[in-house]
Amino acid sequence: MKQVYLSYNNIISPLGFDSKTVVENVLKEKSGISEVSNPKLSPASFHASLISSEKLSEAFAALNLSSDYTRLEKMLLLSLHKVISKAGISLDDKVGLIVSTTKGNIDVLERASRFAEKRAYLSELGKLIKNHFGFKNEAIVLSNACVSGVLAVAIAKKQIQSGLFDHVFIVSGDIISAFVVSGFNSFQALSDAPCKPYSENRKGISLGEAAVSVLVTSNPEGLAPEAVAILGEASCNDANHISGPSRTGEGLFRSVKGALREASIQPEMIDYISAHGTATLFNDEMEAIAFNRLHMANIPLNSLKGYFGHTLGASGLLETVIGMYSAHENTLFTSLGFDKLGVSKPLAVIEEVAAKPIKTFLKTASGFGGCNTAVIFQKVNL
Repeated sequence: MKQVYLSYNNIISPLGFDSKTVVENVLKEKSGISEVSNPKLSPASFHASLISSEKLSEAFAALNLSSDYTRLEKMLLLSLHKVISKAGISLDDKVGLIVSTTKGNIDVLERASRFAEKRAYLSELGKLIKNHFGFKNEAIVLSNACVSGVLAVAIAKKQIQSGLFDHVFIVSGDIISAFVVSGFNSFQALSDAPCKPYSENRKGISLGEAAVSVLVTSNPEGLAPEAVAILGEASCNDANHISGPSRTGEGLFRSVKGALREASIQPEMIDYISAHGTATLFNDEMEAIAFNRLHMANIPLNSLKGYFGHTLGASGLLETVIGMYSAHENTLFTSLGFDKLGVSKPLAVIEEVAAKPIKTFLKTASGFGGCNTAVIFQKVNL
């Protein structure tokens, strides 16, 4: 099969508006999570990682666009603009576009919104991005809960290996809205302090927002220094519950097994795991069970939610990009917020920044409805 790579990338987040700056702040163990008191989002304060509206508007203004855009659209356009500029690829009929998000422009349905309700349709978001950049092909809009970002990588790989495209641009993003906050509040899943994945005293999720873009390509020439090859991927839905994961980790277990099978490697060949780690009681426990069933309990693992909060559909792609830099720099980043292990099975949670040769890493994600995705990456510049 044709080899496929992840190359140029960009992150728009509270920790910076370019991947390099964001990674530098992760290395410094800086978190974007803080207490938010905003009655437009929630009558009660909560902890989240919010992008500064002022900084976003300032950065977006540099694009000199005349149309009026939503907050999410600004984030997505700004991120993808940077990647397309770096890639220098002509957007012909062999170039695809995937937009991945969980809720898209859900905020336009709020009474105070000045945008038409039609903007809430995900298809409209796809059309806007496609037309703005002049892609020849229609955008594929992928919305599969919180695996959306990393699942987009798997779909792009399949599109390229099937011969449909030579290159695929992915842009993924979600915002914090009143709808999202109320939804997680209804599950009693929001933490009243910064989240603490896998910890004994974890209290739940901290929300976050981000936009992330990446070029997926079959061309091995001119790759970004941090580029990685996609060795294997798989997805599985355990259909356990509308919001609760399988208690045995079956969906995640099968996803990782499938990815290992396609990559033709054994679990011990994985140097690092970028896990989902939402800091909820059931998610973290499910992951611990699944990784132990996979004989991966001793592989260094982290959750990046302590830096960015849970960025929903963007989280998988965001954490994949951070994983690319982790491998490139042979550095394990701290699982921020972790203190004492609070799951029933052992995990090698990364407690401090450490140097380690990283050749191959695994990215996993799980989401509502029982969806699970696993992708295995190997760095190109060894």
